[in-house]
Amino acid sequence: MARNKFDVDEELESPFSFIHLKRMLVYLNPYRKKILFTVLIMLIASGSNLIGPYLIKKAIDDKIPAKDVGGLWALAGIYLFAVVITGICMKYRIRLMSQIGQSVILQIRKDLFTHLQKLSFSFYDNRPHGKILVRVVNYVNSLSDLLSNGLINLITDLFSLFVILGFMFAIDVKLTLLAMLGFPILAVVILLIKNAQRKAWQTLSNKQSNMNAYIHESINGIKVTQAFTREEENKRIFGEVSESYRTSWMKAVRIQFLLWPSIENISVLTTSIIYVVGISLIGDGVTVGALVAFVGYIGMFWAPIANIGNFYNAIINSTAYLERIFEMIDEKPTVQDCPNAVDLPSIKGKVEFKEVIFGYEEGEKILKNINFSVNPGETIALVGATGSGKTTIVSMLSRFYDVSQGHIEIDGVDINTVTIDSLRKQMGVMLQDPFIFSGTIMDNIRYGRLDATDEEIIEAAKAVQAHPFISEMSEGYQTEVNERGTRLSTGQRQLISFARALLADPKILILDEATSSIDTETELALQKGLEILLSGRTSFIIAHRLSTIKNATRILVIDKGRIIEEGYHNELMSRKSYYWRLHQSQHKSLVVG
Repeated sequence: MARNKFDVDEELESPFSFIHLKRMLVYLNPYRKKILFTVLIMLIASGSNLIGPYLIKKAIDDKIPAKDVGGLWALAGIYLFAVVITGICMKYRIRLMSQIGQSVILQIRKDLFTHLQKLSFSFYDNRPHGKILVRVVNYVNSLSDLLSNGLINLITDLFSLFVILGFMFAIDVKLTLLAMLGFPILAVVILLIKNAQRKAWQTLSNKQSNMNAYIHESINGIKVTQAFTREEENKRIFGEVSESYRTSWMKAVRIQFLLWPSIENISVLTTSIIYVVGISLIGDGVTVGALVAFVGYIGMFWAPIANIGNFYNAIINSTAYLERIFEMIDEKPTVQDCPNAVDLPSIKGKVEFKEVIFGYEEGEKILKNINFSVNPGETIALVGATGSGKTTIVSMLSRFYDVSQGHIEIDGVDINTVTIDSLRKQMGVMLQDPFIFSGTIMDNIRYGRLDATDEEIIEAAKAVQAHPFISEMSEGYQTEVNERGTRLSTGQRQLISFARALLADPKILILDEATSSIDTETELALQKGLEILLSGRTSFIIAHRLSTIKNATRILVIDKGRIIEEGYHNELMSRKSYYWRLHQSQHKSLVVG
């Protein structure tokens, strides 16, 4: 059985590099002042927190033997003041870094979404949309803790570590050197788990992506699932996908949690050694207060190391997501403006295809030497069997895909030499699958031209015969429709999409199966509006129902990527060739029906 895209792990095109981390740090540049201020208050907090064991040493060695109650109260006051300062600093650190972290996440997500708007159709053709969604939402969210806490904590912990070492060396050099014996052991542990941890989190990100893709696909296809009673089979597949995710998660966290207990065990081991050696040295240059303070600093010494270890874990985990995020940002649109592209001036609508060859895959030919010319204001109908290349031809004209060979010109200008925006702004396109966005009906029609007035929207709806059914709805043009227009019939969705395309008042109009789901009565009324709307505008109409294209200026008959016939309806019928056979087969099916 062929594997589906949702259960195929994505391959990374390049190994991880710390360049990914540098790229993430670029997002922090606008917040440098806030970050520096946060570092400052955290250093103050760290210094205040670290004074505790030293105050205890002074109390045990100096104030208690001297029965200096006033001195003890003074030390207690200093300690209390340090605790308050630490608390205040922590409060502002949490607030500032949460703001910075969420602002960076917002910007990364905006950059991802903006880039997705630029990517070509071919990018979406080859990827389950759920796998795209998981990167924009889940993967970016996974960076939250790293950005909000990790970087500042790393700086603070490094500072604390050096300050603690300073206090420890000041108390006793031998004990400090003994405490540092655990470092080589920790280094070996980190080296052993580093690669395994990164691979485990890469695998986990793959499984999360697969699961999200399958959920997205299942929700979109729920009507088909229930119609064919496939619920049990889908549950079985989802069980396999989610179990794969669970297994990967358990393996990843099992490796991740090896570091923390390793640090804890090393800490306990070195603390035990300090107790044994320290007690034997009491009276030989080591005081009780010094030993108590030193043990206190030992606990503090391993705490930042544990935190740095956790930061290391966060870095390893986040790299698996950063790789995916930046891989998508680095994805180049297959269709983009050439370096010297200029804006396409206002056009009249003359279109020429010159020796156009195209294939979706390397070495494939969907269109084969397409040649034709269209004068401004002509209505060209494209007919042919499913998969013959009709939609591909109009997709070439809109530069949804670029030609493999040949040229397409509008008013004598090669469309590859002009900006994509200036080209598409002068076109109105109604695609084969009409898409309705969540919002009001008026908002959906206005999508074709954002500055259109309500009156212009209503006129466009009237022209395509959408006004009657819209007026009968509960709130008229202000009626809210769900995502993909589930409250509307397929024919109603097509009429709204038609009004959207016509509202843009394009010089070139493309209608891809625009009337395929409209009933005969509505279609007859629609034809009357089209006669006015198509007047003076170059139009391309794709239709399986040949009755809708009889009045076209010219009909191009497409078969297997070639134009095999061309002419008027009556002219093609008189030839009794391919077009005639298509017409006859449709006529017979209508009679039988």
